[in-house]
Amino acid sequence: MDLVSLIGTILAFVVVIVGTILKGSSVEALWNPAAFVIVFMGTIAALLVQNSGKVLKHAMALFPLVYKPPQHQPSDLISRIVGWSEISRRQGLLGLEPQIDSESDTFVRKGLQLLVDGSEPEAIRGVLEVEVGAREHHDLAGAKVFEQAGIFSPTMGIIGAVMGLMAVMQNLADPSKLGHGIAAAFVATIYGVALANLWMLPMSARLKALIHKQTQMREILIEGLVAIAEGANPRQIESKLQGYLG
Repeated sequence: MDLVSLIGTILAFVVVIVGTILKGSSVEALWNPAAFVIVFMGTIAALLVQNSGKVLKHAMALFPLVYKPPQHQPSDLISRIVGWSEISRRQGLLGLEPQIDSESDTFVRKGLQLLVDGSEPEAIRGVLEVEVGAREHHDLAGAKVFEQAGIFSPTMGIIGAVMGLMAVMQNLADPSKLGHGIAAAFVATIYGVALANLWMLPMSARLKALIHKQTQMREILIEGLVAIAEGANPRQIESKLQGYLG
């Protein structure tokens, strides 16, 4: 669990609530069913129109990564690659076959299998780079769903505020309802802006950073496997891959 992201999310809600109280309002004033429906359901409706079901489903699958991100350790991966290189020099490429079953990552297993099968270095690079590009594109499409939500929600908040003010204008004859009506109208704006800037946009940026890190890990793996296929010295491979740590 990433405590920093969790604390950030909790702090976002606390800031809005405490800020409302310090401004002399009440927590109850933040709750407005009509504004909630307009902003949240309206944002979801816009996302459904813009994206396919497959993309939305993948976005939901990426969501937990914000709070429980994969542990990317390039130095550990480099050490494993150097270890594979040493095995291949002692036992040949077939000596790496037992390593395949011990790997849980399907991408790593695929790369090792290509290596054990005796594929040419450029063939290994070509096959794996295509998969890296496809995965990155798919993951980024999922992450952009949250960015889109961050774009739509403030606009939905404005729509909710305008609709609320329209209702206020219909009650101008009763001054006692004006203050409450105007306050309720602007709750929609708070919902829209807060949803975008305290949650959706930061979440999208976080996911994009994780995707970039995952892509970098796969690039390290590709370079390492290609170097092993070319018969490079383990120390040379380690020196080359260390450049990714800069």
